[in-house]
Amino acid sequence: MNYDQTASSGISPAVAIILALVYVAVIVFEIAAYWKVFEKAGRPGWGAIIPIYNLYLLLKVAGRPGWWLILYIIPLVNIVIHLIVSLDVGRNFGKGTGFSVIGLWIFSPIGFPILGFGSARYQGPRAA
Repeated sequence: MNYDQTASSGISPAVAIILALVYVAVIVFEIAAYWKVFEKAGRPGWGAIIPIYNLYLLLKVAGRPGWWLILYIIPLVNIVIHLIVSLDVGRNFGKGTGFSVIGLWIFSPIGFPILGFGSARYQGPRAA
């Protein structure tokens, strides 16, 4: 048996703390981005910190009915529903399909800060 203690087999506590702080900073930034998006859409920004309610607010920003929350709990259906909601949110902020799919659906940690902190203005849901 080799009991050599020269190489560490785990992550250093300092590295773990730094990673945890980076993680918390990213989460706070994301909440702030959603907060700004909700405020631009005339919704309460504080709703960004409340689970499930923030999804309800996102549906309202997209111009979709609140009962769509139920669709989010159905596997595979939720993926399609979130794509539709992302397209609607992007459209309601004057963004195109490319930004909505890539920025809001696939890379939402990048897209929502662009909407929230950028110059995009909420135009409201468009009639079908």
